[in-house]
Formats: sequence, structure tokens, C-alpha cells
Amino acid sequence: MDFQIYGITNLFLLSIVLFCCVCSTAFVQENANSKPQVAAVNSNSILVALLDSHYTELSELVEKALLLQKLEEAVSKHNITIFAPKNEALERDLDPEFKRFLLEPGNLKSLQNLLLFHMIPTRIVSSHWPARVHSTLYSGDENVVRISGKKKDLMVSSAKVIKEDDIVKPDGVIHGIERVLIPKSVQQDFNVRRSLRSISAVLPEGAPEVDPRTHRLKKPAPVPAGAPPVLPVYDALAPGPSLAPAPAPGPGGPHHHFDGESQVKDFIQTLLHYGGYNELADILVNLTSLATEMGRLVSEGYVLTVLAPNDEAMAKLTTDQLSEPGAPEQIMYYHLIPEYQTEESMYNSVRRFGKVKYDTLRLPHKVVAEEADGSVKFGQGEVSAYLFDPDIYTDGRISVQGIDGVLFPIEEIKVAPVAATVAKVVAKPRRGKLMEVVCGTRMGSFAFASCH
Repeated sequence: MDFQIYGITNLFLLSIVLFCCVCSTAFVQENANSKPQVAAVNSNSILVALLDSHYTELSELVEKALLLQKLEEAVSKHNITIFAPKNEALERDLDPEFKRFLLEPGNLKSLQNLLLFHMIPTRIVSSHWPARVHSTLYSGDENVVRISGKKKDLMVSSAKVIKEDDIVKPDGVIHGIERVLIPKSVQQDFNVRRSLRSISAVLPEGAPEVDPRTHRLKKPAPVPAGAPPVLPVYDALAPGPSLAPAPAPGPGGPHHHFDGESQVKDFIQTLLHYGGYNELADILVNLTSLATEMGRLVSEGYVLTVLAPNDEAMAKLTTDQLSEPGAPEQIMYYHLIPEYQTEESMYNSVRRFGKVKYDTLRLPHKVVAEEADGSVKFGQGEVSAYLFDPDIYTDGRISVQGIDGVLFPIEEIKVAPVAATVAKVVAKPRRGKLMEVVCGTRMGSFAFASCH
């Protein structure tokens, strides 16, 4: 009986040991299965195809946005469809300020949301093009795109598909589209950031207190050498009662001031897009600081009319005319009129009054305008220019009128007389007054040999 009990005890212990081994093996396998496994991306993956494709701009942004790991996890779970904008859409067609906003380190989340908005967690090929709304990998609000169209006219929201089934892999498809899809949340973030930047661009500084009689500061403060002028350049160049400062700030900006910097930037960009005025824009921005000075003037309430010479006229300027210190500024000051004039107002003036003289920022010189051939001609004599590109830019504060020549004041265009070659003459000794009277008589001419 003792033997039977001992055998039963051994068998019981052996059963317990085997049960524990089986349970531990099952627990280890269960833990191993519960851990998320990310399948390794092979060379035939859609992600590898994207990085090696001709969509170089998109692939660079995916790497900069640190999205490769997240996309690997998505590919391991399901197929994905990528709508890839063409390189031109990301490189040239995209707003430079918006692209700069996306590439800033603090806006990494916006860049990720923009890229994930182009990816759908399902496989869509052109032969089975479901015309409905699909959710994207972007997890924010309004994270859907609308797929529509048939055959050769396929659409993804507002973008046209230009290369359907461009790259097809077992785990995904890439379609080429003509433009970038921008979710509303990213656009709102950009608008908020841009508005904040524009608010902080112009510091709310008080205008200097100016004596209306002398047009100078009432209490001039000591200015160190090399410091910028206390008064604006227009205030210093154009004194007079008719050119007094604006009585009150205008309602242009967020602090009820005119935003002159933005207006000058807009009119320079308009010149570049209009074409034929690149030299003028280069002088205003790069060669001189006139763009900044004009922005300050407009911010203080002044208005300006710019007589803009085109590129052909600027090309006729000689090196001597531009090489002297301050020559570009003096040339441009003569083309800035401290009034707001349009093509219609100037033409009506010359039709009514014949010749009209406009003040310029180059005091005391004035530019003369008159009617000629149904248009307005500026200047006199050979150095004159016609208004042939009217109202290139008019916003109520700045008016830009295109002319076909560079204007100079009349005093500068007068040609100095050329000195003729004169033979050297030996000066005769001057005779006294009495000798001149004597030699003037007939008797004196016979009596004195010196009269000859």
C-alpha cells in the first residue's frame, strides 16, 4: 500500500511539472503574438518605389517629415494609394511663403498632415475607380477626399489625375496628380501664422512732432554719427506747406495705420509679374533702399505716383550716369511724384491746362507733362518719355505709370559747349589812355611809330 501511494505521488508530481511546462510555453507564445510586429519592407514595396521614383519633391518631403516609420506600419496592415503631385506643383506652383512655412521646424505637424492627406489606406486602381468620399491617413478634421470622374477624366477633390496607375506594387498604387491637395486645417494654420507675422512687421511707433512752419522737429534730439535720419527722407527733401504730414493715421493696417511695407512689396511684385520692369525693381530693392523709404512714406499717410521707366529705357543709361555716388537715388527721386495720379487724371489735366508741372522728390526740380499724340508726354526736348503702360498698379496710395524713357532735369541735359582749339596769341602791351587818344587822331598815326 505504501508502494502504491509512493507511485501515485510520483505520477502526480510528474503531471504537475508537465502542466507547468505546457502553460509556460503557451504564455510565451501568447506574449510573442501579442507584441505588434512590423513586417520588414522589401524591395518591391510601394514605399521603396516612391523614394526611387521621379516624384523627387514628394519623396524628399516624406523624408523631411519623418513619416517613413508610420508609412511602414500602414503598409504592413493594408494596401495604400498615394496621390503624388508632380514636381512642378511642389517646386514652382506652390506659394513660396507657404512652402517656407511647411519647411520650418516648428511646423512639422502641418507638413505631416499635408502629406498624409494625399494617402488613402486602401487600394484604388484606375480600372476600379470608386466615385465616392474616402478617408485619408490624415487623422484630423475633414480628413476625406472625393474621388470622381471616369476613364481619362479622373479627379481627386480639385486635382486632376494626370498619370493613373503610374506605379503599381503588391502593397499599393501611386497615381500622379497635377496639383497639391491642402487640408483646411493646414491652410488655417498658415493663415494665422501669416497674419501674426504681418502684425509684428510694423512696430507701432509714434510719428515725430514736426513744426508746421519750419517743417522740422520741434525738439531735435542728438543723433550719433552714422545713424539713420530722424525725419523720413520725403520729409527732409520736400519741405513746404502743401506737403505737410497726414493729419491722422489711416485705417489700412490692424492698428489703424497704413501698411506701407506691404503695399510697396505688392507693387514691386506687380512690376515683376507685369514684365519689362525688372531693372527698376532691382534698383528699388537691391541697389538702393528706396523701397524701404517708400514704405515708410506710405505708412505715414503720404501718396506716391511712380513714373516707371521700362527695361529698354534703363538699358540706355551709361556707366557715367550711374557710377557717381547717389546717382541711382537721384534718378529715381525725379521719377517719384508726391501726388496720387492716374492715367485719366493726368491726361485730363494736360488736356485742360496744356503743360502741367508736377513736384518730385528731387527738389527743386519738377517734371513737365503735356499732351502729345493722344497720350501724356513727360520731359522736354530730346530727353522725354511717353506714358504707354497706364495704371500698372493703383491701390489708392501708390500709382505706377509705365513710361518709355528715363527723365532728367532740364539743367542736366544741357550740353556744355565744346572748347574749340584756339591758337596761342601773344598779348600786346596795353597802351595808356593818352596814347589811345593820340593814336586815334590822324596826326598821331604819322608822328608815332608805336601807333602801328
